[in-house]
Amino acid sequence: MGQGKQILALNRFDADQANGLRAEVASLVKRRQATFGASSVLFYSEPIKMVRADGVWMYDSEGRRFLDVYNNVPSVGHCHPHVARAIAEQVGTLNIHTRYLYDNIHTYAERLLATFPERLSNVVFTCTGSESNDLALRVAKIATGGEGFIVTETAYHGNTSAVMDVSPSSYKSRVVPRHVRTVPAPLSPVSGEDVGQVFAASVKAAIADLESNGVKFAGFLVDSIFSSDGIYADPAGFLKAAVDVVHAAGGMFISDEVQPGFGRTGAMWGFERHGVEPDIVTMGKPMGNGFPMGGMVTRPDLLEPFCEGTGYFNTFGGNPVAAAAGLAVLDVIEGEGLIRNADEVGTYFRTGLRELSNRFPVIGDVRGAGLFTGLEFNDEETREPDTAMATFVINGMKERGVLIGAAGFYGNTLKIRPPLCFSRENADLFFDVLTDVLGEARN
Repeated sequence: MGQGKQILALNRFDADQANGLRAEVASLVKRRQATFGASSVLFYSEPIKMVRADGVWMYDSEGRRFLDVYNNVPSVGHCHPHVARAIAEQVGTLNIHTRYLYDNIHTYAERLLATFPERLSNVVFTCTGSESNDLALRVAKIATGGEGFIVTETAYHGNTSAVMDVSPSSYKSRVVPRHVRTVPAPLSPVSGEDVGQVFAASVKAAIADLESNGVKFAGFLVDSIFSSDGIYADPAGFLKAAVDVVHAAGGMFISDEVQPGFGRTGAMWGFERHGVEPDIVTMGKPMGNGFPMGGMVTRPDLLEPFCEGTGYFNTFGGNPVAAAAGLAVLDVIEGEGLIRNADEVGTYFRTGLRELSNRFPVIGDVRGAGLFTGLEFNDEETREPDTAMATFVINGMKERGVLIGAAGFYGNTLKIRPPLCFSRENADLFFDVLTDVLGEARN
């Protein structure tokens, strides 16, 4: 079985293979390398120069149209006119920070908190999901007096120094720090074992290992659809047993809703599908449909000790333009029925993919919830993870006008998360393109 793949390597352009690029693209790549240096990350074997986007579509400099089933940041659709108008009007009126009073951030906070369990009644605004998770770790450490955290083996939670420690998918060495333990993704076990009980047993063992090594347990941090692990959603409710173990050990359950939140899974929040109440919830990317904003929601009894022990202020977190963007996103989710659409179209989509698997045995598992789907590729004979096939499909679909990426420990799972306005017609186009690419691979 192959080695694990670093998350940024799954779909990355190799600068050493720049020969043969179109002149315009080659010039931009050269400028990128000169200014970004080693930090430059581009997608696909031939990078794309994008010039505009609308709804589920993106357009490159040559006028080619791409169906976007990868970028979850524009959650309600690229350049949604209601969101764009709200941002433009607010930035032309007032944009300051939260040490002054203004109406729209309080309106947004109230509307946002109304979607959470009653006890989760305080929100702290940030600019990114990384900041939100960093803050959540700090709150959990003060609340418990511990420093040990448990995450899944291929988790990704952001890129601050503290959050990188709990993002093993970003490690090149795969060696976790002393205060972190990893558990396997909640795979469907063999021999009829219960998914939730097996996952909970792994968490319990990790807690015991931390404690036996002198590290007091502080919290369990998971993306509630396990997106970087390869998308694991079912059976709904399986996460509860692990959360019960965490609380019994005195730890905090932190639900990272950056990717599954805001209707993505066919519910407003991914944790809702599991019938659990987090101690802390973190949010990011989809909140502003592309405008940078994030947040952490928690109980007052957890936030107050944190604020007593340290000052916290975020200059741009919760600014009026962010609030305008956030309110507009909530308007669109509610007004256009996007949570229902995610549920209905997502079910239709996965049904179609499973039908395709009957024609193409290289398709392994199809799993997900709402408009968040994992499509796994395995060798037809050995059933081992087929990373090469995933890479072939990603680039083949891109050449045919569909943008997609990969996830999972071996990078053999397509991570499919289109804007929430994705339709059955869009799904049918995806099926046609995938059929064409898999047919080419077979030949």
